[in-house]
Amino acid sequence: MKASQFFISTLKEAPADAEIVSHQLMMRAGLIKKLGAGIYNYMPMGLRVIRKVEAIVREEMNRAGAVEMAMPVIQPAEFWQETGRFEKMGPEMLRIKDRHGRDYVVQPTSEEVVTDVMRQDIKSYKQLPKNLYQIQTKFRDERRPRFGLMRGREFTMKDAYSFDRDQASAKVSYQNMAQAYRRIFDRFGLTYRAVAADSGTIGGDLSEEFQVIAATGEDAIVYCPTSDYAANMEKAEALAPASPRQAPSQAMAKTPTPGKATCADVAELLSIPLQTTVKSLVLATDELNDYDEVVKTQVWLLLLRGDHDMNEVKVGKLPGLDTGFRFATVAEIEDHFACTPGYLGPVGLKKPLNIVADREVAVMRDWICGANETDFHLTGVNWGRDLPEPDLIVDIRNVVAGDASPDGKGVLAIERGIEVGHVFYLGTRYSQAMNATFLDENGKPQFMEMGCYGIGITRLPAAAIEQNHDERGIIWPDAIAPFTVVLCPIGMRRSEAVTAAATELHDDLLAAGIDVMLDDRDERPGAMFADWELIGVPHRVVISERGLKEGEFEYQHRRDAAASKVDAAIVLDFLKDKLAL
Repeated sequence: MKASQFFISTLKEAPADAEIVSHQLMMRAGLIKKLGAGIYNYMPMGLRVIRKVEAIVREEMNRAGAVEMAMPVIQPAEFWQETGRFEKMGPEMLRIKDRHGRDYVVQPTSEEVVTDVMRQDIKSYKQLPKNLYQIQTKFRDERRPRFGLMRGREFTMKDAYSFDRDQASAKVSYQNMAQAYRRIFDRFGLTYRAVAADSGTIGGDLSEEFQVIAATGEDAIVYCPTSDYAANMEKAEALAPASPRQAPSQAMAKTPTPGKATCADVAELLSIPLQTTVKSLVLATDELNDYDEVVKTQVWLLLLRGDHDMNEVKVGKLPGLDTGFRFATVAEIEDHFACTPGYLGPVGLKKPLNIVADREVAVMRDWICGANETDFHLTGVNWGRDLPEPDLIVDIRNVVAGDASPDGKGVLAIERGIEVGHVFYLGTRYSQAMNATFLDENGKPQFMEMGCYGIGITRLPAAAIEQNHDERGIIWPDAIAPFTVVLCPIGMRRSEAVTAAATELHDDLLAAGIDVMLDDRDERPGAMFADWELIGVPHRVVISERGLKEGEFEYQHRRDAAASKVDAAIVLDFLKDKLAL
């Protein structure tokens, strides 16, 4: 490809609304152009990256035995109504009506439609297993679209769905996809982790996220440097302390803490470690009647160490809280504690409630908590002596670096990541709701067991940039670069020798199957180099009249600090070697 035939549109400065590195660099490098909030044109340079991502995904999905199809972007609401998701999904799902007043949705995903396809055609266990996938446009009406392709409203996703006769075969399909995903992300040339993930309301233990490691990532990834353990923050278990609770050594006392309503403030005032304080979080659950009216409310007190944070996913799985919870209102808090928030504690409650203690809190002695009186805290509090043992002792916190690894093979570390893929076992959630059955060996109907597997096609280039960039611009891995090699001739229009050498190398690289760009725009060297460093093409060859006289070209990888001389006679083989061809 020659630059004069291509569409190159670089910017010196990023738009003001581009907040993160990938958004800034994709706009500056001319990969995308904003059309509306969370909606972008994929420009030729960016589309080449996306097509390369798609090609790798498609090859590995086909290799794993999945079969490609395409499902409509606009889908009749009736299928979503069958599963209840038409009503349950929030405003992120865009709902529209046609001219006849019939309801449709702009697909955010396609479980319902693919299940309908299978229930029409699958009649016997002999037709299973099957795995269908698509690479298709999705739309989610984000409340606040931001970060470019990282959190846009329109995006492209690869979603695959496996169908099996029983749980055992469904797990085989799941593992097949999990291994295919590892091959896909290995080929992208990115540093990533496959981490155990929570399955949410779907249930089950088979769920993994694929996270591209990046300091700017919005997800916390928990891992053990000395073992294979890795999980996202929602899934990672905080083990119970190994040591039992020690006997009390202090008397409980009411201590003035004027204006100190947080554990950190109290610890500073009393000159004590924050780890000796206990924070009180008050939740409520509502029991509704058939008319969605509240008929009963239960209030819960959760106790965590002052330096720990509540894990809402873990809390949402506790008996009694697993049907949905909210934070209690001020009125509900005052009704049970006779005190406003900031000075709450489990001692001397006005009304009884359910007390849930984190595992760490359950073994603490001589701890500090609110006294249920404004401007006062209790010190020297101990279980059994000053208050009854908690109703429930369970892991309800986020792990922190240095916690023991759940596999017993070291301690945990935490890094940031960007989720670009997710695989999980669905079971019969959708097949039951839509009556997708087959006949087993005994002629009895059974529900199909399903799995779901997604990759964010257009999110992945943004994640790659967050991981691979410097002050000059993007640094693409070879596998997904828009062009693998760029040829930068100096003074091309003034030198027939430079023109001939550049054209010959360009044609030889094309013949070898290498994506090459010949910059024939006759730009000044500084401006030309700056463009390609911004765009991030990994391999650059400079052809100049002076170099030709010495029989040399200049080669520089995008990560190299300086160029190196390469004999012009062997440059093609040199580049093939660099590209491992």
